[in-house]
Amino acid sequence: VEEQRARWGRKRTRTAKELLETEYKYIEHLDLVVTFFVTILKAKGTLKPAVLETIFGPLESIFSASQVLSLHLEKGHLVRGLENFCQNMELYGHYAENLEQANKTLKEQLRRNKSFRRFKNLQENRPHFQGRKLEDLLPLPLKRLQQYKHFFRDLLENTSPDNEEYQRLAKAVKSVSEVSQWVEDIIRKRENSMQLLRVQKLLKGQKTQVLTPGRWYIQEGWLLVVPSKGEELKRRMFFLFSDILIATKPCHPLHLLNSNKLACQAVYPLHQCTVEKVFGHTESQGGLLSLSFPHKTLLLMSSNQQDINDWYRSLTAAVR
Repeated sequence: VEEQRARWGRKRTRTAKELLETEYKYIEHLDLVVTFFVTILKAKGTLKPAVLETIFGPLESIFSASQVLSLHLEKGHLVRGLENFCQNMELYGHYAENLEQANKTLKEQLRRNKSFRRFKNLQENRPHFQGRKLEDLLPLPLKRLQQYKHFFRDLLENTSPDNEEYQRLAKAVKSVSEVSQWVEDIIRKRENSMQLLRVQKLLKGQKTQVLTPGRWYIQEGWLLVVPSKGEELKRRMFFLFSDILIATKPCHPLHLLNSNKLACQAVYPLHQCTVEKVFGHTESQGGLLSLSFPHKTLLLMSSNQQDINDWYRSLTAAVR
């Protein structure tokens, strides 16, 4: 038991040291943004206060929280430092919520505001930046949040459960995990919205509405449709979402406006669909899926075994 405790103690000391060293580096990068951008821009008035707030969000508060954390860690007050820091953890969630709008506003200002564009280039060319751009530094808090999650967990795992600090550390881990989940959900929703928008732009016309609240993008790819009456196989591009399956075919390559777009052939709702693997259970070449809807059965084929298995898994999960 004593040996185990000593081993935990060594690992915990090592993790605390690494947390502090990486915190210094993180603070150094945040300092570049706060000192050379936020503080000077506030003084100069190059950007309106509302625009400044949108681009940088709660970055100054995040910077202050990290400075306080590093002071606690320097003095060896690990648990007190983490407890204090976790009171500011929500700042990271708010920062993530704002980041997409921050990037849009930054691009807009660079396009329209000549003096800000000049100022940004001047600051980024300072030796402190070492070739880094403002765009490289703004996502850093979200990357750091993931690191905190791993550091805090490591510290907890290397603390004996009968140690008085164990429960306090467990609370810190819970706090960082909850905010981390919040941020992951924001990122996932944002990526999903971008996928829906991309598919909407790929489709000819606006008749098929892809952008629907609550809809999730799952998968896309080419499959062969097996016709019911011995005609030849038709190659179609399918898009699978959480509630529908869209079948499309390429528009005519010589079409003036839509040569690189896809024409929607059919939209299949999944709430009354059953999926069956007709063949492709063994290591054969490819396979065939049967999708049964109330008024239609769709046979989809691929010569790629892995492809059919992926589609089968995705379709059954979506239907379920």
